[in-house]
Amino acid sequence: MDARFPQIADHLLLIERELRVQGWWSEALPTAEQLSSQEPFSVDVLDFSQWLQWIFLPRMKQILEQDLPLPNASGILAMAEMVYADQAEKSRGIRVLLHEFDELIARHS
Repeated sequence: MDARFPQIADHLLLIERELRVQGWWSEALPTAEQLSSQEPFSVDVLDFSQWLQWIFLPRMKQILEQDLPLPNASGILAMAEMVYADQAEKSRGIRVLLHEFDELIARHS
């Protein structure tokens, strides 16, 4: 098991919590077509918060649960900066968490 797993697991919970606090958590499951988008961050069919909820969080949880290799790099903050540019104050918490996630991934064990 990668030594970063416990910190990453905690971070995933914090990201989920922040999505809920900001009202960006959705109870409506996207369609199978939306979930299978090949575009980066599924920008063609999902909002960024939907991508975090329905693609990113489940994939990262699967990696942790199955003891799979972590990605070599993460650039989620850059996308968040673009998406939330007009909501700087409201998105501060999620951007901080995604920055910390990017740093955890960059720190190879």
